[in-house]
Amino acid sequence: MEPMGKVLQVNFERCTGCRLCELVCSVFHDGVSNPARSRIKVIKWESEGLYIPMSCQQCQDAPCMIICPVKAISRDEKLSRVMINQDKCIGCRSCVTVCPFGAMNFSVIDRKVFKCDFCDGDPQCVRFCDIKAVDYLEPDRVSIAKKRTAAEKITAAQKQALALESELR
Repeated sequence: MEPMGKVLQVNFERCTGCRLCELVCSVFHDGVSNPARSRIKVIKWESEGLYIPMSCQQCQDAPCMIICPVKAISRDEKLSRVMINQDKCIGCRSCVTVCPFGAMNFSVIDRKVFKCDFCDGDPQCVRFCDIKAVDYLEPDRVSIAKKRTAAEKITAAQKQALALESELR
């Protein structure tokens, strides 16, 4: 079995919602401080007071890669990341619709899709997150139990949010 590249690990319980990760990402990639151009997005769940950084999960069997009609999305085996060839991208946004994490974005300025590319192996979101809500680790260091616990907490919080929303209507 081939070794996999590093992965982004998000600890949403540590995230304070400062959104510095979004700003440094957009500056690194586009030279502008604009969260709309960031490859990482901090989602705020108002009723729970939670901030959850969301980014591309670099899926092994990536739906975005499978659906792309012009094969503009491929895997960089060296860093084990899913990449977009902007010269091939036709801006159809099929990948945006199939991404289960909402990690694919569309730039109305460039008329192309974009997503996390690990900043070519030096993720700026990790570099600038002092509280380590986002980290860049070898996959074997990321515990399955921790992922499961986090998923259970997110699911429970989402269910509570839906229940609260339905009560308020």
